[in-house]
This record gives sequence, structure tokens and C-alpha cells, in this order.
Amino acid sequence: MKIKSAITAGAVGISSLCLLVACGNKQQSSSKLVQWQQPGNLTTLDASKATDNVSFGTLNNSNEGLTMSAKNNTIKLGVAKNYRVSSDGKTYTFNLRHSKWNNGQPVTAHDFVYGWQRTVNPKTASQYSYLFDHVKNANQIGENKAPISSLGVRADGDYKLVVSLTKPQSYFKYLIAMAPFYPQSKAIVDKYGQSYGTSSSSMLYNGPFKVTGWSGTNDSWKLIKNNNYWNAKNIKFNGVKFNVQKDSNTALNQYSTGDLDLTNLVGKQQVGEFKNSKELHNLNMASTFYIEMNEKKNPIFKNQNIRKAISLAIDRNQFTKNILGDGSKPAQGYVSPGMPKHNGKTFVQDAGTNIGVSYNLNDAKKLWNKGLKETGQNSVDITLLSDDTDNGRSTTEFLQTSLEKLPGLSITSQNIPPKSRISRAQSGQFDMVINSWVADFPDPISFLSMFVSNGSYNNGKWSNSKYDALVNNAEGTDANNSNKRWEDLVNAEKTLMNDQGIVPIYYPVKPTIIKPRISGIQFFPTGSPYDLRNTHIDNDKH
Repeated sequence: MKIKSAITAGAVGISSLCLLVACGNKQQSSSKLVQWQQPGNLTTLDASKATDNVSFGTLNNSNEGLTMSAKNNTIKLGVAKNYRVSSDGKTYTFNLRHSKWNNGQPVTAHDFVYGWQRTVNPKTASQYSYLFDHVKNANQIGENKAPISSLGVRADGDYKLVVSLTKPQSYFKYLIAMAPFYPQSKAIVDKYGQSYGTSSSSMLYNGPFKVTGWSGTNDSWKLIKNNNYWNAKNIKFNGVKFNVQKDSNTALNQYSTGDLDLTNLVGKQQVGEFKNSKELHNLNMASTFYIEMNEKKNPIFKNQNIRKAISLAIDRNQFTKNILGDGSKPAQGYVSPGMPKHNGKTFVQDAGTNIGVSYNLNDAKKLWNKGLKETGQNSVDITLLSDDTDNGRSTTEFLQTSLEKLPGLSITSQNIPPKSRISRAQSGQFDMVINSWVADFPDPISFLSMFVSNGSYNNGKWSNSKYDALVNNAEGTDANNSNKRWEDLVNAEKTLMNDQGIVPIYYPVKPTIIKPRISGIQFFPTGSPYDLRNTHIDNDKH
């Protein structure tokens, strides 16, 4: 998931965190809403088109799928009241609750059929349609070789949903908790057309909250309790007001004066101020920040020596320790820590090497000069694209200084709103872009499937036939052999790093401070970032 977001239940090793915040000394808000700072804007409420963390967080609490993410990286039942799986692992039958949309209309199996069909429809251009690849005929539909109606999902009456897979998929129950698998109302999609999901009023909601006050461009919106939610009696607070504040110092001042209940800290100094505070929570994510190089737009990146030189010129230890200073760790590869162990070893232990993530400026210069000769260049001008957040600006400043030590390389940094950065990355309008990924479910394939040659998130168009074969084997011929599948994934990671298909930078944490009056928020390292269903507000806590 792009940080988006990005998405990513098994033993991940990073438990979801149910926060019971201790009392503090700072001024407390008495608002009946949680006041929550967001570093970037909401980009969409269309579950088929969401790609970023802000959108996924909002959607996860205003809508609901068959299952939901739960603590300790497990799942719990959502709209499905129960389900069974066939002995061959290829047929799932879900019995649905009698739940409602916020307008009082019933949520039925037909809404799930339509929502899934809409996501895989090529006309929707969903970047998450690839998650349906095990559903019968999904790939053929994506290639316009089969009708949308042939997708392996059908309604057996109003409250039974039957799903047919082409092959077993051990993590399917986690996928269906994600936004692309939510139900959607055909009547509402037809009513709003191209405007569907572009404002809070052009949507229906079947989750514990409904979104209000979002025009599509403004810097604040609310989640307000949805009284038609099937479990509304157990929602114990009124909701959340999200406020976009890109300047971390302003956000921290607002937190200190009681105008915010929850905000993220940025940088070494801010984190240090709360080092001994019970209000500070370092939220781990199964996530990696990395550089993509656009081989289609700028052919110089087709040269392996150029790609390797760029990676070798980056001192990740210095960056995470002295620039970020928030607990983030230097990348040891692309797949982040937090994946399940296999035969007692983590994925990073088996696949992580120094290749692709080491720092050696002398070697970088040698490879750079070699690459320039091979490409017939004397100098190179490159634009580096990133977000206009504090971390985004700090990252581009550090990388610009580091990379311009390569002879003849000139870097121009562009920091733009995350929504614009995501759009430009997806449309290939960049030389180099700093992207990030949060695993959608606890399996290395959530990372590695992105960079197959035809991957919908392979914005830089890197391509390697060996890598493609390894990923395809892990999802196909070796899918039911855990040892062979693990070996495929480990070798895929090593292939990606040996060829420097991307440049991993760091594994982030999210230092977050929360007022004592707020408790019960669950944060997740994979998939949707948080769940508000068990949140409480206690204005008597100080």
C-alpha cells in the first residue's frame, strides 16, 4: 500500500497496538470528537481506487468488508457472520449479516458482487485489482478476454456469497478485509458517475462511521457515528475530526494547546522532547521507503551501473540516525521486517544482504563513471520527486546532497502534495520518485508482487525475466509447497537487489503522541492503518 500507503493475519511479529494512554500534564480538549492531525490530504473515498494510507484509514472506519483486521495480525468477522472453505481451498461460502448502508438500505451479497466486479473492471483502472488474481477469471477480465460477469463471485440469494478461486490462497481471508473487496452500491455509483467517491456526499457507508465535510479538496473532514451500522450500540464515541497540517511544528503546538488529541512527531528533536512521556507511542509498520527510477522516461536508468551507483552513494545509517532520528531503521533490502518466520528464520535473515543497500562512495563513483561511458553521457540532470511533508523535504535534501557527489550529476528536488506525487508516479511523470509501501498482509509476496514486469505499481518499468519467474512460481506451481515457495521469494528479493531494480532507503516507524483522554485505538502494521471501533473518550483524564 502506498503511504501510502498501501495496505499489508498471521504472526507478523509487530502486534497491533490497542492504546490505553496514561495521564499527562498538558492541557486537554473537551471535544466529543477526537481531533486528529493528518500530514496529507484525503485523496478518494472510492474503495476501488484508493491507494494511500489516509484514504485507507478513512475507508476502513466508514466501510466494512466480509472480514476486518484485528489485533495480533489476525482477522475478525465483519459483514460476514460466518464462512466455510472447501476441502480443496478453492471455494469460500460467506453467510452475511442483515446489515445496512447509512441510508437505511440493506447491504446484500449483490453489493459485494458488484463491488468486486467494478474493481477488476479494466475501465475502473484500479491499482489494487491485482489482489483478485486468484479469483476465477479475474486475470482474463483484466486483459479484456472475459466478460465482467464471469468473475468467480456470485450471490446465492441476498445474504450468501460464494467465491471461486483458481487455486488455493492461504492469505485470501486477509485480502477480503481490504477496501477493494468492500461492497459497493451500483445505484450510487450510477447516480454520481465520475464524481463517485470524490466527496463525502457522493458515497454510501456501511461501517461504524460516515464521512462528512469533505468536498474533495478541503483540508479537514469528519468521521461521524453511523447509527445504521450493524454494531452501532458498541461504538462508544461520536467520531473524529481530521485536520491536515503539513508543518510538524504547527501540529505539535496545536497538540500542546489541546487543539489536537493525536499527531505524529517528525525528526529527532520532536521525538526527544517526548522520550520519557507515556503519550509517545512508536508505531511500527511493515513498510519500506525506496527510490524508483523511471527507465521508460529516462533511458539512462536502464544501465545497471548507474542504478547501483545511486544506491551506493546513500549513507542510510547517517540518514536514519542524524536526519530522521525517529527510530526508523536503514533498509536491509526491500521486504521489511515483520514477515512470518520460516523454519525459525525471518525473511530478512534469509534474503537480506548488503547488496543493493550498502554505502561506499568510492565504489559509487567508479560505477557511475563506468555507467556514463556506457551510455555516452558526460553529465546528467535528474529531477527527484517526493512529498511536501517534513519527512519528504528532509529526504530529498539529504539525497540531493548525497547524490550530487557523483561526478556530473545534478539533482533538482520537487516536493509536491502526496496526492499529486501519487498521480505523477502512477502516470510515469518522473525521473526518480521516493515511494513507500506498507504490506497489505503478512507475506513477502505483498512486497514482491509489485515489481513483476506488468505490475500495476511498477512505475519505473524495471523488468527482469528471472524475477518474474520466481514470483510466478511462488504464486503458482510452488504455492502449496511452503519450502519451495519461501525459496522462490528469497531468490526474488536477491534478484531485485542484485539488479538494483529499486533503491531501498529505510524502514519507517511512526512516532505518535496521543492525549490521555483517548483510548482504545488499534493500530496495525499491515493493511488498513487503524481501527476506531473500540475507541473511547474520557474527558476526566488529565
